[in-house]
Amino acid sequence: MQKKRGKRIALTVLSVFVLLVVVLAVHIYVVTRPRVDDTTRIMARIDIRQSINQEDSTRITDWLYRQKGVDHVLVNPRSAIVIFTFSPVKNNAGRIVADFRAGLPYKAERYLPAAEDMRGGCPVASTSFTYKVYSFMKRVF
Repeated sequence: MQKKRGKRIALTVLSVFVLLVVVLAVHIYVVTRPRVDDTTRIMARIDIRQSINQEDSTRITDWLYRQKGVDHVLVNPRSAIVIFTFSPVKNNAGRIVADFRAGLPYKAERYLPAAEDMRGGCPVASTSFTYKVYSFMKRVF
């Protein structure tokens, strides 16, 4: 009698554990799928290949804010780097940079990190337990 009860408890605990692992796996899969909607924001960088001053910085900032989908702009005149965020539903970085080159008198190019830099990403993420679970789930599905 005691043996049957112990087996039943062990089976119940194991079943609940397996169910929770499946729920966790489905949750990780759903939340890590890429999706683009109105709330999605992408960050892009423009490197200006000439020196700029504060007046140029203000001009660049004003111009970028007038572009469709751009919602935040940072310009550093000392490093001649422009960072902006935009909605990928409304615009894309390639078009914004092309219009920037055509509409303003600056030698500029979009900064795109190398593939190796992209793979490196955040060094903490690649060693975390969550990232390992995500990688496993990505291979399985």
